[in-house]
Amino acid sequence: MPKMKSNRGAAKRFRATGSGRIKRKRAFHSHILTKKDTKRKRRLRSTTLISKSDEKAVRQMLPKL
Repeated sequence: MPKMKSNRGAAKRFRATGSGRIKRKRAFHSHILTKKDTKRKRRLRSTTLISKSDEKAVRQMLPKL
């Protein structure tokens, strides 16, 4: 049997929490930041959990997660 491979793009974007949920970074925080207010940029710094509907697809890409 060949080794199970993780999707490398997904491996760089997602991490598991202690309880087993999957967390991700927020989008829209890489460039054109001058027009976004400070409160919005501060909120974009934090991580969040992926939605339930996406969880199955991410777990297929990351079998060891």
